Amino acid sequence: MKYRIGELSKLAEVTPDTIRYYEKQNMMGHKERTEGGFRLYSDNDLQRLKFIRYAKQLGFTLNAIRELLSIRIEPEQHTCQESKSIVQSRLREVELRISELEHMRQSLQHLNDACCGTGHSSMYCSILEALEQGASRHNEQPQGN
Repeated sequence: MKYRIGELSKLAEVTPDTIRYYEKQNMMGHKERTEGGFRLYSDNDLQRLKFIRYAKQLGFTLNAIRELLSIRIEPEQHTCQESKSIVQSRLREVELRISELEHMRQSLQHLNDACCGTGHSSMYCSILEALEQGASRHNEQPQGN
């Protein structure tokens, strides 16, 4: 089946500009055009676009997606280890981010727990005091960590 860019964008749930962007990034191509000059896309193009979209949802960079596409397009030229290495790298990034978010959550929980939450003046607000102290300690730490 052949699709014009608008049809393809609806099926893949992206904008036509997104498709054009991926074309400029050499992640998609359009080999055919109508007599009127409109781009035509195939089911393979739709599958590729869905592949890119899902990889983006998983947080892969465009370079990583480009590498994965290359592996997918020419599997005989690559090994599974190449794909796995890209996934492992992203997994390490996600695990680091989860650790950072957990630390952030704990810090926010401590701030929340420190506040009485009453309607008194914020002149002596424990949250503001703790943030002030934390900011002072943070600025005193050696740079480069």
